[in-house]
Amino acid sequence: MRESGHDTTYRWDWQGDRCTDFVTVDLNSLLYKTETDIGRTIETIFGGTLKLEDGSEELSATWYARAAKRRQLIHQLMWDKQAGMFFDYDVVNKKRYAFVSATTLYPLWAGLATVEQAETLVRNALPLLEMPGGLASSSEKSRGTITERRPSRQWDYPYGWVPHQMLAWAGLSNYGYDGIAQRLSYRWLYTVTRNAVDYNGTVPEKLDVVKRSHEVFAEYGNVGTEFQYIPKEGFGWMNASYQVGLTYLPPDLGIRLNSLIPPEWLFE
Repeated sequence: MRESGHDTTYRWDWQGDRCTDFVTVDLNSLLYKTETDIGRTIETIFGGTLKLEDGSEELSATWYARAAKRRQLIHQLMWDKQAGMFFDYDVVNKKRYAFVSATTLYPLWAGLATVEQAETLVRNALPLLEMPGGLASSSEKSRGTITERRPSRQWDYPYGWVPHQMLAWAGLSNYGYDGIAQRLSYRWLYTVTRNAVDYNGTVPEKLDVVKRSHEVFAEYGNVGTEFQYIPKEGFGWMNASYQVGLTYLPPDLGIRLNSLIPPEWLFE
């Protein structure tokens, strides 16, 4: 589970830790994007054929074929037409596991979703994941009830993480949903800014996007929020998301962010 990049989540822990039983949307989207990028690089720079030192060749057509096959399997195994979302595929039970995660939006970033799938994702997934402070890692229903015996996991609702935000902004923009990307970016940047202003420059690792707060104590707490140790440089990927997020905002929203105008005053 930790090697997945999502450490930890009930996404794979509904019947014990079964992470390796799933073909995941996020990993396969990342691999698809890698394959298409390599194919495009070989095509653009080397004219379609890259000759290696050992005399062998790498063809752009080979990498494009790998990507096409992966895209076909993602659509076949992971797209749930009824729910209108991409879900991880359980290879043991041979079915999709309908856990609503922000990773359902990764195919938009990778460019492997159809226009119709993008429209359906916006309609069905966003209402479950969009919170006052940005995208939650999962829906509240999918996360399930939290008890003493079943504590919060940090990559689930109500927590928001940088990769989910940035990939969603890019993915939505890829399919023409620039206004939604701006709205989500503003929600996230407002939360980062508000916490930095109110808490002595705190720039944390992750956020509670429901409460718009840095006060996250699930599992490991929040890096850099102990007031005896607040790194002046902030937290790496949070800093990056802020810089990238600003590029999605038109000048008028940048001015409003600088004035700390709450998102609910600007967006319906």
